[in-house]
Amino acid sequence: MLVDDIREIVGPRGWTTDPAELEPHLTEWRDTARGEALLMVSPATTLEVSAVVQVCAAAGVGIVPQGGNTGLCAGAIPDQSGEQVLLSLSRLNRIRSIDANDFSMVVEAGCILADVQNSARNAGRLFPLSLAAEGSCQIGGNLATNAGGINVIRYGTARQQVLGLEVVLADGTVWDGLRSLRKDTAGYDLKQLFIGSEGTLGIITAATIRLFPLPAATVTAFVGLKSAKQSVELLSHMRESLNDSIQAFELISDRSLRFVERHIPDSKLPFSGNPYPWLVLLDASTDGDDDRITDILAQAIEAGLAEDAIIAKSEAEAARLWRLRHSISEAEKSEGASLKHDVSVPIGRIGEFLERAEHLIRDRLPQARPVIFGHVGDGNLHYNVTQSASGDGEAFRATGGAVTEALYALVTDMGGSISAEHGIGVLKKAQLRRYRSQVELDLMRIVKCALDPKNTLNPGKVI
Repeated sequence: MLVDDIREIVGPRGWTTDPAELEPHLTEWRDTARGEALLMVSPATTLEVSAVVQVCAAAGVGIVPQGGNTGLCAGAIPDQSGEQVLLSLSRLNRIRSIDANDFSMVVEAGCILADVQNSARNAGRLFPLSLAAEGSCQIGGNLATNAGGINVIRYGTARQQVLGLEVVLADGTVWDGLRSLRKDTAGYDLKQLFIGSEGTLGIITAATIRLFPLPAATVTAFVGLKSAKQSVELLSHMRESLNDSIQAFELISDRSLRFVERHIPDSKLPFSGNPYPWLVLLDASTDGDDDRITDILAQAIEAGLAEDAIIAKSEAEAARLWRLRHSISEAEKSEGASLKHDVSVPIGRIGEFLERAEHLIRDRLPQARPVIFGHVGDGNLHYNVTQSASGDGEAFRATGGAVTEALYALVTDMGGSISAEHGIGVLKKAQLRRYRSQVELDLMRIVKCALDPKNTLNPGKVI
């Protein structure tokens, strides 16, 4: 029997069918999807993952890999049949090695992102991937979804941080590609197949990741703007002045911060209550010359690219400013039902997109409240639309589908993407079919069929 085989492979600590233990693993973070599982298995080694995958493949049973379950598209949630095996990577949580001179480290998939960052920092190095869920998300999930986060402008997405992978394939075979090479043109770059595939092509069990020098000093600033268009102009000005020294450049709407102030304890808005409709929160490395950032921002204000700026005077103050940004999603949950849109458009068209999207929302859902924040440096905006303060959440969701489709059509018309960093999972499958060409979809299916011919790896997700 499959369950007995799995129990024997992982031992008494490696599986559970207890409803209380399973519950937090069966629901997506925003409560938009819920599934059931035959059992949850938590292998402690790559070999155990391999053995579990082998017996599931032989039985034709679907396997749903799950990291920290912080995803936003239900990509790590089993279906409602109760026949799939939920495979948690949480026990594969070792830092296998750090080579400071090689600027690389080998980490297992279940390592918490914040722990990876801290281990790199303790070795005098920087691992730059950073996002709001870093205290609970796992590096394997970050790679499986090609996570973006706040530092993409300088360091790129998760894909750019990977030198090598270890992957369990659909038949249980282990591919050991944990090389730390920067140059390797010997055939196809296979690791790129699995990064961003959401566990549908293979299960990432470990990765060799790229490290960077620690910045000599980082300045954090909050900048007030009268329009979102100014953010693009300000970024251009600062990049011309600082070249590659800008690490993060986040656009935030005033309403987003108002929600944080209302629902997150000890939140204090900048600028004495914030008189500006838009703000930018930025980090820049200065090599110890903090006055340079002050001068550049002063020039921007004088040139009409910004209205005002606050520069953090300490690491603690910088952390408080970033806490405002990282708390937006949590605060938004307290305001009721919301339509989530993780989109990207060409950087130079961000202002145009926001203007057109505002008219679209005003025409279709005049009482709704857009909550907008995102990463200007890579064109990724989280354009969320929250119900009216006194509205009915279920009714809002029922009517929201047409608005979502209209927004996605606008994004596509502007040369953008319907999924910038959250992936496809289950929730965006229909949109992927609608907004990607038949050639692309056929190529995706060919790859899926080649690597997972029995469709046992995260079935029903992405494609």
